[in-house]
Amino acid sequence: MRYHNITKDDMNNGDGLRAVLWLSGCDHCCEQCQNPVTWDPNGGLPFDEAAKEELFSVLEKDYISGITFSGGDPLFLGNREDVTTLAKEIKMRFPKKTIWLYTGYLYEQVEKLPIMELIDVLVDGPFEVDKKDNLLHWVGSSNQRVIDMQQTRKTGKVVLHLTEEVDTTLIEKRENVRSCCC
Repeated sequence: MRYHNITKDDMNNGDGLRAVLWLSGCDHCCEQCQNPVTWDPNGGLPFDEAAKEELFSVLEKDYISGITFSGGDPLFLGNREDVTTLAKEIKMRFPKKTIWLYTGYLYEQVEKLPIMELIDVLVDGPFEVDKKDNLLHWVGSSNQRVIDMQQTRKTGKVVLHLTEEVDTTLIEKRENVRSCCC
């Protein structure tokens, strides 16, 4: 597995202050992707023991809520096994930290993967430039979903991860944009 960066204090890719592991490898190649440099599975650096210790030292901090796997695509075929192994180790070593994962795959395409048992929140779907919406929280386009995996596993159907506060704020912003632009 290869990676491009470890962000140590991210507020844009999940709840709270998070560590983000930006992985190499993606075959979705979405038009106007924010990270096309991460598409090449041979790009970036090897995720070795030093990189893992760097990541774990960030996760040890009390104020870090958890880890977000992004990229590229953590579920790129060449990443799946290593990301699953790393997620298991994180769950065991940091049981109170949450795991978020961004993928261009739909949940229905990857729901049977072993890593799905370890993830707290899955952001699924490719970025679609014609559905880009800057008012959405944690996604780039309206086709993408932020899925509460604990509730999804419990109910057997997709449950979105949304708070009432976020929903109300987004609805108000959208209505204001519509009323001033029409």
